[in-house]
Amino acid sequence: MKIYTKTGDKGQTSLFGGTRVPKHHIRIESYGTVDELNSWIGLLRDQDIEKELRKLLIHVQDRLFSIGAILATPPEKETLKNGKPRLNIPKIADNDIKLLENEIDKMNEDLPPMTHFVLPGGHQSVSYCHITRTVCRRAERLASHLFENEPFDEKVIQYLNRLSDYLFVLARKLSYDLKIDEVKWIPEKES
Repeated sequence: MKIYTKTGDKGQTSLFGGTRVPKHHIRIESYGTVDELNSWIGLLRDQDIEKELRKLLIHVQDRLFSIGAILATPPEKETLKNGKPRLNIPKIADNDIKLLENEIDKMNEDLPPMTHFVLPGGHQSVSYCHITRTVCRRAERLASHLFENEPFDEKVIQYLNRLSDYLFVLARKLSYDLKIDEVKWIPEKES
């Protein structure tokens, strides 16, 4: 199979099921940003972090591939003519969302309470985590925009929302584990 097909040379691409749309279509932006998020999670996973965190991030990457497939499928192509689902991929389940919530709660147990917003940074791993979080928020915004026009399983948006929360707490945990002081955002007063 060749990587290049030349079918996108005029600025259009195919969704799952064959529908052609411009490459700047909100659906393409949505799943493209999820793909970008998945790449950032891979970079985060490549950092010197705990084995259990790596294992969870691999699971998250798997879920993001499922989300990408869901977002790449227009509603009219979700099922075959016989009514069977076109996609043979796992859907996002309540348990996927609950797993992230449980991990957030577990990490928060050891962290000092938040009293201020924190400035991203302090260590390369922490910075990668914050970048990943912001890409996740962008993916969530784009998916939300798409959902308004062409609804899909709302658990996708819930998952992205919880994942960005998870990534924020993970950044705090990495700072804590690395003994990096979080820099609190305290607005500077005018002089």
